[in-house]
Amino acid sequence: MVNQHAKWLKTAKEVPWRRPIASLNYLLTSHVWRQDHNGFSHQDPGFVDHVVNKKADIVRVYFPPDANTLLFVTDHCLRSWDRINVIVAGKQPSPQWLDMNAAIKHCTRGIGIWDWASNDRSGEPDVVMACAGDVPTLETLAAVSLLRVQLPELKVRVVNVVDLMTLQPNSQHPHGLSDSAFDALFTTDKPVIFAYHGYPALIHRLTYKRTNHQNIHVHGFEEEGSTTTPFDMVVRNHLDRFHFMGKVIDHVELPDSAAAYAKQTIDDQLVEHKRYIAAHGIDMPAVRDWRWPSGA
Repeated sequence: MVNQHAKWLKTAKEVPWRRPIASLNYLLTSHVWRQDHNGFSHQDPGFVDHVVNKKADIVRVYFPPDANTLLFVTDHCLRSWDRINVIVAGKQPSPQWLDMNAAIKHCTRGIGIWDWASNDRSGEPDVVMACAGDVPTLETLAAVSLLRVQLPELKVRVVNVVDLMTLQPNSQHPHGLSDSAFDALFTTDKPVIFAYHGYPALIHRLTYKRTNHQNIHVHGFEEEGSTTTPFDMVVRNHLDRFHFMGKVIDHVELPDSAAAYAKQTIDDQLVEHKRYIAAHGIDMPAVRDWRWPSGA
């Protein structure tokens, strides 16, 4: 039905007597990262891949990371015409990262550096931690907070993506970034650890012409799942904070001793995770109760 509507919108816009119509707004809340009850058979993030294939002047895809960004994105979509807007946001309680004023600015840009979570103002970052989606954003920020403890000298830049189509060049999509704007965010030569809600191949497809594409390492859904805990879902798909830390260590030059101790901490935490959920059926308190450190 979405496919047919996209084709109708394209054709209708070519007919001069057709008036604009209100956009089709698709709010996807039962996403793949919560399978506490439904199990592996119920979710698939591939709908976004399908929508992105449609004409660039028709489709928009949004991944608001918290409630305030969701409010702004929804308001924007409800006011639009002749579009198919897809909003992906889970219905479970989650952290609030931005106040309303910051959310408006961030969503208007569609993509941006979260300076309050970054520590690279004094120079080039050693690594860019990028995220698109509520669960990927949570795990990215948790990884950054752990990196600050384990590797305090590491300079990390956090880039959050609300409007997925900003990743495309502006020659391909009206919301796309210019090459210079993309390079300013993601650098031209630093490793980028990209946490994405859906299938990783889509991010590579959207960014394959960018200068630094060879250094973009995308984590997303790998077709792993079961009726299990929320954190176990991300661990199974290597979209968790500990695998992100490991990826940073793999791609950033670090002293051997620092890398060795950090990797051992990661391995220990993953072992403890498996033991804890097997014994208790819920995630570890350190995961369930994690919050961004105050004053960080």
